[in-house]
Amino acid sequence: MSDPYFSVVIPTYKRLPMLLRVLDALDAQDGAPEFEVIVIDDGSGDGTATAMLERSAKSYAITFRSQPNAGPGRARNHGVSLASGRYVLFIGDDTVPEPRFLAEHARVHRAANDDRLTACLGYTGWPPGERVTAFMDYINDYGLQFGYKLIRDGEIVPFNFFYTSNISIDRFVLGDEPFDTTFPAAAWEDIELAFRLESFGLKIRYNANAVTRHYHPMTVDSFARRQYTVGHSGAIFYRKHPELAGFLGVHELETRTLADERRLSYLRRRARLGERFRVLATNGVFETLMREHYLRGLRDGLAAVS
Repeated sequence: MSDPYFSVVIPTYKRLPMLLRVLDALDAQDGAPEFEVIVIDDGSGDGTATAMLERSAKSYAITFRSQPNAGPGRARNHGVSLASGRYVLFIGDDTVPEPRFLAEHARVHRAANDDRLTACLGYTGWPPGERVTAFMDYINDYGLQFGYKLIRDGEIVPFNFFYTSNISIDRFVLGDEPFDTTFPAAAWEDIELAFRLESFGLKIRYNANAVTRHYHPMTVDSFARRQYTVGHSGAIFYRKHPELAGFLGVHELETRTLADERRLSYLRRRARLGERFRVLATNGVFETLMREHYLRGLRDGLAAVS
């Protein structure tokens, strides 16, 4: 049997019901080239291993491994080490592919004559029929989580759009430059990889028709905590690539004063109102509040590694 065209790599951590839904969606792909699925359990400690061993025993196309909890970067590297496909396609354990997902990724690579330095970014959006707040739309569209309204279908996009919820890349290119596992959280490790690969000529082409649906609702409060963590990891990114100081916000810390608690409390109240009532939502309030949390994390991260 020939090697598969895609190796779909899925790191997972304590999301078994949704992981099974992701796998069911992969089983139902329409027009897909040959593919394998590699699931790496990042130390869930629940029923994931038992369920996946049962499922992989029934399907030659699924490879399952467990590892001690070490974060998604190490789990992805583990998955890549087991892959045999021409391309590795990363998705999350909470991003459910639509039926033409694999066919659309393949279409982009074949249109590029299987160029090793062309990656394909797909679209990750909220599920139809689920409650989606104005805040969730904002973080998906304008760059805090994703930035899909900042790019156009078919164009080549910069390294900071390397989203491991939905991206495919040549396995051998990836094997030479794996994810940096010194990032402690799921923040920046994918973008840092793409920054390194861009210097070798990597091109990321966006295909809005390669769709996954993200079953992971976010609130103003939960995402603010995430932004602090992203900022903290941004300090690690900066130490590795100081030339990205402006991109990461280091210069901003040097030229502005962070909001005091009174101002932060006001922004939080406004953002929560916009989250609850779409008519009161203001993207500027969302952006300012999340930037404050990011910069606080960046400040504390820089202090910790100085």
